[in-house]
Amino acid sequence: MTARAEHAHRDDRGADTKTAYRNDLAYIHDAGFGGFAAGAAPWLLKTLHASGIERGLVVDLGCGSGIWSAALAQAGYGVLGFDISPAMLAMCRQRVPTGEFRQATFLDAKLPRCVAVTALGEILGYLFDRQNTPARIERLFRRIYRALEPGGLFIFDVALPGRAPGGRAQNYREGEDWACLHVAVEDPRQRTLTRHITSFRKVGELYRREHEVHRLRLYDRGQLVRQLRAIGFKVRTLSGYGAMKFPPGYVGLIARKP
Repeated sequence: MTARAEHAHRDDRGADTKTAYRNDLAYIHDAGFGGFAAGAAPWLLKTLHASGIERGLVVDLGCGSGIWSAALAQAGYGVLGFDISPAMLAMCRQRVPTGEFRQATFLDAKLPRCVAVTALGEILGYLFDRQNTPARIERLFRRIYRALEPGGLFIFDVALPGRAPGGRAQNYREGEDWACLHVAVEDPRQRTLTRHITSFRKVGELYRREHEVHRLRLYDRGQLVRQLRAIGFKVRTLSGYGAMKFPPGYVGLIARKP
């Protein structure tokens, strides 16, 4: 068994650039947790078509390993993805050679004119960027509104209080050449969720162990809806992406620019 120490790598603004979803956890996330994006994709594509959006550029914030991006590209959409993890972006570029993928936090993403923006998998809650404040999130929402074509959609999901039932939750999952354990703890006063993630990945005859700590902001559902409506969006909340239902402490939102 070998071990690797965790080292912090931050840019000038204080955002993690190399400690978020490093190689092993990125691989494990794609192999063992990619079902969320895969399960959401059919409903998301159906929703785009039902809204009259049958072509154009879709921006995916926190594109991960590119599962949703691949579905978009296969359906004929242009794809621009942003992610903080170089390991995730490498998988994106291999999976979706026709897409464009850039390393940046969702707060720093340069948004071109587009027909839709998505942020799937609690992306807007991640606090890898120390400048992820409520004020910066509101500015992001306004930038998304300006970037969208009339009739364009902003679809995303976030964690809420209660994401870790009882304030603390443990989970374990394994695959043929990996295992992942995590403990999630809520801080009700700070309205944050902290996940301590320990991963094991087989390399040769041994398993490599790594540890990452992910902190997320827990959002207020009603406040989010009011905030988006004040900007000009038409908003409704989602209990799931079609047949794929969300767990407790989770909500999706679909915001349309008139």
